[in-house]
Amino acid sequence: MFRLSERSQTSDELQERKFRQMVETPIPKLIVTLSIPTIISMLVSSIYNMADTFFVGRLGTSATGAVGVVFSLMALIQAIGFTLGMGSGNYISRLLGQKNREKAEVVAATGFFTALALGALLGALGLIFLEPLVRILGATDTILPYAKDYASYILIGFPYMAASFVLNNILRYQGNAMMAMTGIATGGILNIVLDPIFIFVLDMGTGGAALATILSQLVSFCILLYHSLGRNGNLGIHISKFTFSWAVHREIIRVGMPSFYRQGLASLSTICLNLSAGPFGDAAIAAMSVVSKVFMFALSALLGFGQGFQPVCGFNYGASRYDRVREAFWFCVRTAFLVLVLLGTLGFIFAPQIVELFRKGDPEVIRIGSMGLRFQAVVFPLCGITTMVNMLTQSVGASGRASILAMSRQGIFFIPLVIILPRLFDVTGVAISQPLSDLCTFLLAVPLGMLTLRELTQKEQLQKQSKEGV
Repeated sequence: MFRLSERSQTSDELQERKFRQMVETPIPKLIVTLSIPTIISMLVSSIYNMADTFFVGRLGTSATGAVGVVFSLMALIQAIGFTLGMGSGNYISRLLGQKNREKAEVVAATGFFTALALGALLGALGLIFLEPLVRILGATDTILPYAKDYASYILIGFPYMAASFVLNNILRYQGNAMMAMTGIATGGILNIVLDPIFIFVLDMGTGGAALATILSQLVSFCILLYHSLGRNGNLGIHISKFTFSWAVHREIIRVGMPSFYRQGLASLSTICLNLSAGPFGDAAIAAMSVVSKVFMFALSALLGFGQGFQPVCGFNYGASRYDRVREAFWFCVRTAFLVLVLLGTLGFIFAPQIVELFRKGDPEVIRIGSMGLRFQAVVFPLCGITTMVNMLTQSVGASGRASILAMSRQGIFFIPLVIILPRLFDVTGVAISQPLSDLCTFLLAVPLGMLTLRELTQKEQLQKQSKEGV
């Protein structure tokens, strides 16, 4: 009895300490502390596909194209994982800001087990209809056999890969980014080690790259689950806490929908990109696949930095500390813009050398890839502002605005552009579609961001007036 009371008290003390940390620590120090592990996590996550592209590139242009084709399937898995993960994680951070731990545990269990079940269902359907699936994803006749080998393994790992994204976000939104990082980083390092063994030593080709990925993701899942069983003051995820309540699911989905639009449309946009690049040959598909992987690697650092901002935003919004929400937003915008100017400059200057790392000896892939990477590098700094506005609106519950922004970059603007521009400018039209979409999304993000900040200021003023008895 004493031990149970002592353990409960220790857990309460840890939660109270975490609460004070989130609402009292100076903003720059807090965001940097939380963002370093999330940046590492995001960079390592992108290494999963970067490593596959790098090693599979040694097998030929069609094999490289297969990784690009199946990337849209990976984006779908991320869409489900991030929707339920960010939806439940954001909901949890606001509940913890209100000190409602019991309901937060219900939300955590509901998000996790929903992802696991949905992933199992979709993975099974994908395996049943494997060949039609990879053709829909954009595989040509020459890419098809490589894509089927790769996709079959990825579909097996669908359930726990989607659930891993949920666990990662739940830990992160509690302010435990370091624990989330250990799971992701371990899997990423293991993937790099296993890729050459399965692809070359065991002669498994593209299927070996995918097997290395799902085994690495399984290790990540086990580590994240270990941290999510109520240890060290974390919320405990138990099946007994799962609920079919529509009210809980609705709030998770409402807040998570911007992530679904963002990641789901990333899957659809990749399909459109592959179909638009297809008429220009496997070299065009392979080149744009490399550009996508390189850009996502750089963007993952930005997303990691923004994910350090999100729990700060959620906690402080739940605790009615609107001044800290605004301060955190502007700190992130300034920092992200300056860093992305530097990265964009380096990407523009060294574009051919970067592309050649992945497909050495194929001048057409290097030519198209360098062109695409340079166009992307020019607008890269604008992505920092767009991303922070998206994360701000999502974290404060303005899901409508967040959804519009999430749909814009790879949906509302990109899909029409990538369909129309290649007809007018051939392969150059393929290369400029995403950068033009990024520019349009930035122009939309600015007024939506200013509107949200103005509402936060109004809430702060009303709060002051209420305290003063006006």
